[in-house]
Amino acid sequence: MADLAEPQDSDKPAAVRGRARLFISYARADRERVRPLAAALEAAGHRLWWDALIDGGAAFAKVIEQELDSADAVIVVWSAQSIHSDWVRDEAAHARDRKRLVAITLDRAEPPLGFRQYHAIGFEQWQGRTDSAEFSSLERSIMALGPASARALAPGGGANDTPGPTGSAPERRGLRRRTLLVGGVATLGAAAGGGLWLLRSRGSVERNGVAVLPFTNLSGDKGQDYFAQGLSEEVRGSLVRNPGLRVAAPVSSNEFKNHTDDAMTIGRQLKVDFLLDGSVRKSGSLVRIDATLTDAASGFASWSQSFDRQLDDIFAVQREIADTVAKALLAQVTSSRGTAGETRSIEAYDAFLRGKALFNADSGEASDRAALAQFDRALTLDPKFAAAHAARSRSLAGIAVLYSTSDQIVPTYDAAVAAAKAAVDLAPDLAAGQLALGFATLSGLLDFRKARPAYERAYALGEGDADVLLMYAFFAAKSGRDAEALQVVRRAEQLDPLNPRTVRGEGSILLASHQYAPSIEASARALAMAADLSGAHGNIGVAHHMMGQTEAAREAFAAEPTKSIRLAGLAMVERRANHAAAAQAAWAQLLADYGDSAAYQQAQVLAQWGQIDAAVTALEKAYAVRDGGITGILGDPLLAPLAKAPGFTRLLLRMGLA
Repeated sequence: MADLAEPQDSDKPAAVRGRARLFISYARADRERVRPLAAALEAAGHRLWWDALIDGGAAFAKVIEQELDSADAVIVVWSAQSIHSDWVRDEAAHARDRKRLVAITLDRAEPPLGFRQYHAIGFEQWQGRTDSAEFSSLERSIMALGPASARALAPGGGANDTPGPTGSAPERRGLRRRTLLVGGVATLGAAAGGGLWLLRSRGSVERNGVAVLPFTNLSGDKGQDYFAQGLSEEVRGSLVRNPGLRVAAPVSSNEFKNHTDDAMTIGRQLKVDFLLDGSVRKSGSLVRIDATLTDAASGFASWSQSFDRQLDDIFAVQREIADTVAKALLAQVTSSRGTAGETRSIEAYDAFLRGKALFNADSGEASDRAALAQFDRALTLDPKFAAAHAARSRSLAGIAVLYSTSDQIVPTYDAAVAAAKAAVDLAPDLAAGQLALGFATLSGLLDFRKARPAYERAYALGEGDADVLLMYAFFAAKSGRDAEALQVVRRAEQLDPLNPRTVRGEGSILLASHQYAPSIEASARALAMAADLSGAHGNIGVAHHMMGQTEAAREAFAAEPTKSIRLAGLAMVERRANHAAAAQAAWAQLLADYGDSAAYQQAQVLAQWGQIDAAVTALEKAYAVRDGGITGILGDPLLAPLAKAPGFTRLLLRMGLA
């Protein structure tokens, strides 16, 4: 956008009138580089209009709309600055939809998604001459479009007969810039109906996989990143509730935050058919959201919409975005589930998003406890916020298993169970609430019978959510349902192929089913994604140990970053290698550093040392202090020597496993 007003026809020689009417869209940071181009175009007889202000009011927005609608060509100037400009992208989208787009580049910056299939004329070396190859190419592109007035007279109210790129999206007549500045919202039903071509255009092949990429924070305040990230996750959550969609999990999708890859590359890596991308600008009580759905097969934008709302309307916007995307992919959408677990308090929602950001950061005890404080604040503001109760339960359960002393574990788990029950009472159809209840009941009460209904309900509600699938797969494996567990975890991997935790989960489940070589392979794949991933080296170590490969087991255990797993593993392999002193040293350190909180690991070591009675006693201690590790008792190959011990059988009965 520029600071020059449009010259009137009366100010120009008659010979000039009748040339192309042009609109130049650019980033203000590039103004001085664009000014010579504007002068050259005017000298060539074209009529120009440049934006005067980026944040003009409603009247100025009307002028922008009129000029964009009447322009014969919209020259979009791509640069390292303009590719990040909402305004330039907005005007470019409008020009593309009217088939009035002519693109140039100033510095070889790659245009954003949705515009890379359009040829951009390189002006990097242009010296300002109107007889240059660059300028001549620009003029040919402008004149090839023809006058906009002729297009406006075509049947159908303005459809352009000029062919666009092969496979381009259907024309959209709404103006996103107008929506951003004035606050109007185009008819969502029309946008959704137009999107049904996505399925029809490819025959009977079902294309229902979508990834929600992290929304970009354009507020100018890094402290607002949590809001943009949280909003994209909430939109994703709404999509997940639709059983007709396959929605990529957030960990895999988040790999492409601040991405430079094209849509087709991202689609291939995430194994999805469509990408939902967006940006958020929050200012005081106002929020501006820009969302685009891109076909990953062609790279073309299939739908886009801008929303300019008050913050107290944010929840409706989330549902509108999710429902519109779903309608663009499916013939119908079950939107009634979208309200489960929500709040009407903006402050509570803000605290909830802050808590989720802290919890997902997984950076240690301080961030986990800070997350809990935010969930507590959300519930103080809105005690009926079911999703916050569910998140609080997961947070408490994590604190119980990771950071609580032996006397704190029981009351912390009890609080986690209570929070999960509150979530389920408020919103029975909230998958996150049911999952939290299952997890807290299993980890805190160590009762598979009581936990199973919640896990089954979570699975039924969230079978398109990779996190739900992974947690359910673990529950199935711990219950002894190995085949089902493997089937479910592999479905989770399809939704979340770039998440090392999901791949590690497959390795753990294979280990529990005593498939050692495949477990090593899966765990190695997880480590290839994240070299410092906890637990994966431990899985490999156990598998090698059970296969009698002591040196390989020692190497794997030595590389394990989780100290309790590393020490227990080394105690076992050193004893098998007849290194009594080394085995005893690892054992003594395990006891000194962890005490009763590592009672389950102690039982594993003692079982492998052949000390059956002592191992059973350690397991009983683990049960008494509610050590969550004991939930893996049924399929743990390290505990196989205890299978016939009466005390072991009694424990299985108490836990609902026999």
